[in-house]
Amino acid sequence: MIEVDDRLRASRDYIAEAASDLRTRALAIDADPTNMAPHMDSPAFRMMRLFTTPAQYRDEELTHLPDHTGTGSCLEKVVGTVELARGDAGAVLAMPGPALAGVVVEVLGSPTQQERFYRKLAGGHTWTFFAMTEPARGNDATAITTRLEKVGPGEYRLHGHKRYIGSGARGGVGVVFARTGPSPLSIRAVLVEVPAEGFRAERLPMVGLRGAYLSELWFDGLRVTDDMLLGQHLPATRRGIWGAMRTFNNMRIQVAALAVGTSLAIHDLVTELRPAAPGIERQAARLEAARQLVYDMAAQVDHDSEQAYFPSAAKLSAVPLGIATARWATEVAGPAGLFEHPLLEKWCRDVRAFEFMEGTTNIQRLHVSQGYLKGRSDG
Repeated sequence: MIEVDDRLRASRDYIAEAASDLRTRALAIDADPTNMAPHMDSPAFRMMRLFTTPAQYRDEELTHLPDHTGTGSCLEKVVGTVELARGDAGAVLAMPGPALAGVVVEVLGSPTQQERFYRKLAGGHTWTFFAMTEPARGNDATAITTRLEKVGPGEYRLHGHKRYIGSGARGGVGVVFARTGPSPLSIRAVLVEVPAEGFRAERLPMVGLRGAYLSELWFDGLRVTDDMLLGQHLPATRRGIWGAMRTFNNMRIQVAALAVGTSLAIHDLVTELRPAAPGIERQAARLEAARQLVYDMAAQVDHDSEQAYFPSAAKLSAVPLGIATARWATEVAGPAGLFEHPLLEKWCRDVRAFEFMEGTTNIQRLHVSQGYLKGRSDG
């Protein structure tokens, strides 16, 4: 069991207080995620921009806030993410900032590319996108068909189609994965700034987590130059697909934290509405155990960031519990409960979306079983 020290406890409490602001904005963002202007300078958004930006690009120092950049502690990130999602996960995912693309740029980008990426985000009103998933390709990152075709010295053309890309239709800069040949080592990450000729994007209709702004992207001969290719300074084995796997491990445990935070939010609301509801104490105990498990898995990631077992174990536990919590809350609230309490209805939609983020339950089972067979479950 992870003991939260004084610094981390103070950070958690500060974030929890700021996250209450997200809850007041949750329904508005869910109703119209295209209208983000009223929320951009909210206290919670300003706070999140601060701790997701590397130190050299911040306009003020972190004091009692965790570092959510690639160099920060995974445990600190998870503790903060749980509290933010307890405010509202949809609002968290609606925030402009580095997000997944930032993780890739920090892992694979040269200093010049990192500077270019983070200067693009200056001002806090620019979204980013991480474009890996393709139609009919499922969870197999090595099966992507988006092509990066060389047309001359230091110049390429990008062709392909991506789907289910967060903030893709409103992003100003992103990372796109494509291949230059048939092998997994030919997969490369490209830094793309938009608008650009040969780029088209459309927002997809969503049931839950509408703030994530899932989108579909098309690339029709978009021009790419050598300075847009991430990882040029790294060995071939440490470029595209390796960077993607590092990003998946990072985000998978964050999805678990989002699921736990949303479950806690649901429990908070049920406690407020029905303090004597059947099973309320048992559900609270389950959620606290889930939170501790996610903390434990995050601490393991801090020891080995390339290990897939621990992030997968966290997500495999947290997401089904979140869905079970939503079902329990629906039963407790009664037949008209979701109509009478819009936030509860929203969170019961949102929590189901985590199943499809960074690998479904079956994929997590494969990672966990493989890790167990290789003796990696002992930490």
